[in-house]
Amino acid sequence: MTRAKGSADKNLSNVVADLEETPVNSHQAQQLQQDHNDRRHQDALNHDHPASDSV
Repeated sequence: MTRAKGSADKNLSNVVADLEETPVNSHQAQQLQQDHNDRRHQDALNHDHPASDSV
């Protein structure tokens, strides 16, 4: 795959955007953490497993 020169990595820019968001209160902090956990869980579900793992 080739990338256009000068374009930022999409995943990296998403991480930066997430880090720039500061929670206003404890409820919003909990919501941001839950969003992070949900994305991590979905990412784990999306990964392929080796053929030896499938039953």
